[in-house]
Amino acid sequence: MSIDFSSPLVVDEVIACLLDRWKVTYDMQLVVRRKKVYLHVMWAYLEQQSFPLDEDSYRAHLGQVLEVINRLGLANEVREWLANTPQKPRLGKALSLPLKATNGLEEFLL
Repeated sequence: MSIDFSSPLVVDEVIACLLDRWKVTYDMQLVVRRKKVYLHVMWAYLEQQSFPLDEDSYRAHLGQVLEVINRLGLANEVREWLANTPQKPRLGKALSLPLKATNGLEEFLL
């Protein structure tokens, strides 16, 4: 798959990256702590029997997370991090990417 690094992140690209890296589709969340926004790759994943979302709901949720990332102009930063982080989510420990302050980030810090 050829990736255009100037393009927004899309659900299919992120799912392909997650499956390629870790063989499962981990949940992703945006978290606000102490006036900072983080992208978390959670330890729960779609293929788990106990995962609370079905595939359509998971894709919709992931799309919402990616829409925020794309609107903030952070698609390339997230793309690079997902492709290159040496870590893996572990039970009770999410991977965390601090999102750099850009125009529009303050709306999440109310």
